[in-house]
Formats: sequence, structure tokens, C-alpha cells
Amino acid sequence: MLEFEDLTTLQIVVLTVYFAILLVLSFYGSHRYAIVALYKKFAQGDDPQPKDRFAPEQLPVVTVQLPLYNERYVVERLIRAVCQLDYPKDRLEIQVLDDSTDDTTDKAAKLVDEMRERGFDISLHHRKDRTGYKAGALEAGMAKARGEFIAVFDADFVPQPSFLRDTIDHFTDEEIGMVQARWEHINREFSLLTRAQAILLDGHFVLEHTARNRAGRFFNFNGTAGIWRKETIIDAGGWEHDTLTEDLDLSYRAQLEGWQFVFLRDVTAPSEIPVEMNAFRSQQHRWAKGSIQTALKLLPRILKSNLPREIKYEAFHHLTSNFAYLLMVILAVLMPLATIIRIHQGWYEALFLDLPIFLGATFSVCYFYWVSQREIGRNAWEILRLIPAVLGLGIGVSVNNAKAVVEAMVGHQTPFVRTPKYAIQSVGESWSSKLYIRKSTILPLVEFALGAWFTYGIFFVVVSENHSFFSVPFLILFQFGFFYVATLSAFQGLRGAVRAR
Repeated sequence: MLEFEDLTTLQIVVLTVYFAILLVLSFYGSHRYAIVALYKKFAQGDDPQPKDRFAPEQLPVVTVQLPLYNERYVVERLIRAVCQLDYPKDRLEIQVLDDSTDDTTDKAAKLVDEMRERGFDISLHHRKDRTGYKAGALEAGMAKARGEFIAVFDADFVPQPSFLRDTIDHFTDEEIGMVQARWEHINREFSLLTRAQAILLDGHFVLEHTARNRAGRFFNFNGTAGIWRKETIIDAGGWEHDTLTEDLDLSYRAQLEGWQFVFLRDVTAPSEIPVEMNAFRSQQHRWAKGSIQTALKLLPRILKSNLPREIKYEAFHHLTSNFAYLLMVILAVLMPLATIIRIHQGWYEALFLDLPIFLGATFSVCYFYWVSQREIGRNAWEILRLIPAVLGLGIGVSVNNAKAVVEAMVGHQTPFVRTPKYAIQSVGESWSSKLYIRKSTILPLVEFALGAWFTYGIFFVVVSENHSFFSVPFLILFQFGFFYVATLSAFQGLRGAVRAR
């Protein structure tokens, strides 16, 4: 039994901070139970049906915007897919919003000319000045758009022909400002990394978006695979580029103005998941930093508003959830220390102190992703097999995302870094010889150090004469996460460095 009076002041401080962080992480983790509960209460059954249907002769003009920046491998796939949308040509405008500095512009121009000859209203808008990055490109395109509604597809998407037909009728309700479809993943089975990413994204779309939307909470446009009423964008203040998540920012501003959103779980838009770790890092950094920037920008306004308490509470969780990554890094430093200090604790302490925190901070995450995968029909054994990888990936990328959170908190500005795409769909396809491979940074060294730190913690527990193995699975999970992310990042980054020569 560990006696409090046997501890030094430093040990007491370590344990106090350690358990305080665990409690906060449990607060965020246990919210996943709340999301699942909302989902089961409000989200059973099919997608919501439109209020009415547009008659064929009344279908509105839709502008489809395709923001691009150096997308030589996927630009043709994207344009051809959009030109196959099942929608009257005279009411479909396609804008290729190209900020590229490589041969993407030439590839896009040739295909745009070809499609224009086939009768499509398609145009290429090339900016040499990337002011505002993606938000700036969308804003510039909207100023020239003739459509009453604006759909957006990023370069890694392959919209299905029925997309506009599946979404446009929801706008017969004048209060609807945006309709978002669920992302699907064309290269889900490519690797362990893509399979784990797919589960992370499924949790966000299948459970979070569906639960929030159908329970009347705010949710967000995800930057692509959605369609806006142009009036909504204008009424909310337009695209702004003071955050890295212009989509999240605009979504909350629009809903604060009273516009209603619709999420369609059963309407999917296939997309390509990053196949290399450093591209995944870049994407995660942008999302984490942008969400905190949006929280700092809009959360005070949300909390001061007359919105119902449950909407404010959900918005707080949604916009601040990435703070958990910063806490996780601190926890990673303290966990082996706390394990060593508590090496002589008894089973009762573990049962009554650790178990409740485990259920809040860890089991909630497992349960959350289990439910999301079962809802889309994934095999139970496959889910169980991949959950450790999902947890490990989330832990391993925590240093990267914590850095993003700190940058947002101190106001450090960084450019919008796009996620490279390689048109990789099937197992066995190679990406290592392609352009755009991101070089590794110094972060893998930090992650290697944390992995080694957890290795020492595991060794200490195993060789101790009086020990409890209760902490070993957690130590191994953190060790795996940091080593996996660091190793893959360093190895793939080295490929990028060699390829760049």
C-alpha cells in the first residue's frame, strides 16, 4: 500500500499534476459517451428528407468550385468526375480555382478546354498571388459565380454522379444554408496508416456529425463534399482567412446567424486518404491549429449568445477538443514517473483510482470507434484488431498536434499547407517516386525520445520485485504510438529527401 506520508514533495506534485491531467482528459474522453447517447437517441433511421422537391424545370444554377494547389496527379480525375455530375448542363457552372506553381495549371487548362468544347460551362481561374490561400480562392471564385448554390470539392475527392441530385432538394427549405455529405475512402485498405485514419474520420462523420445535427447542435462544413447557399456565405460575412480552418469558422458564423445545416450520413463522397505519415501530420497540424484559432475567435461570442445551453456546451467541446493533445504530451512525460512512484501501490488503489479514469479517458474512445464502425457495417474482428492502431496513432501524433495548439494559443502565424495527393487507391501502388513528398522535421526525434522513455518505464515495472502490471498495457500503447509515428515519419521523410535531390 502506497502511503501519502512516504512521498516527497516533488512526488506529490508529480502525482497531483498527473491525476489532474487525467481528469481533464477523462472530461473530454467521456464526452464521447454523450455523443454516442445523442446518436442513439436522435440518429436512428434514414437521413432527413427534403421539405420539398425542385421540379426539373426549376432546378437552380449550381456553381461547383474546385480549389487546387499543385495537384498534378489528381486534377484530371477530379475534373472528369465533376463533369459526370447528373445535373442539367445549362444550370451547372464549374470553376477550377487554381493557385498552382507547377504543371497542374497546364493539365487543368487542357482538360477545361476539352470539357468546354463538350458543352460544359467550365472555366479556369489561375491566381499567381495566393492571398488567403484556399479561403481566398473560394472568395475570388464566388465573386464571379453565377450559381445560387455553391458546391466545393477538394482535389482528393471523386464525387459520385448523383451528388447534386441527392443534396439540392434540401434547399427547398429557405432556412437551410448548407448540406454536408459523409466522406468515404477510396484507399482505405492501402496500409495500416490509411485504415486507422479511416476509422478516425468515420467516428467524426458517422457519430459526431450525425448526432450533433439531428440533436439540434452546431456542426461544421468540412471544406469539401458539401453545398452552400450563396446567400448564407454572404450573410455570415464571407470566407475569412484568419484561421487555418476557414470551413469551421464560416460554419459557426453562419449558424450563429440562424442558418440551419443538414448532414447526410447516407450520401457519401469518395476521397483519398494521405498515404504517408508526414502528409497526415501536416493535415492534422492544420486541423488542430485551425480549430483552436476558431475557438479563440468565436467561442466568446458563442458563450455570450442566447443560444440554448446544450448548444453552447457542445460547441465548447467541439472547438476545444484539440487541447487534449497538449495535455496528452504532458501526460506522456509524467506517466512513467507516476508509475515508478506508485510501483508499490495495492490493487485497491488501482481499482478505485485508476479504473474510473480508464473508463472515462480510454475505454470511451474504444467504445466510440467501435460504435461508429458497427454503424457502417464493419466486421467486429477487424474493428478489434485495428483499435490499438487507432489509439496508437492518436497518441503518436500528439506531439505534432500539441505544437499546433501552442502555435494557435500564442498567435504564431503559419501558411496554409495543403495535403499532397498521389492518386493512390489500391494496395501495392507506389507513391515514393512522386513529387510532393514532405520531408521529415525534428518532431520524430522528440517522439523517439518519448518512446524510449516509455520503454524505460516498462522495464522498470517488469524488473521490480513488488509491482503491479495494471499500468503496463498503457505504457506499451504509448510506446507503440510514439515509435510507430516517429519511425514511419523518419523513414518516409528520408525517401522524400532522397527523391528531392
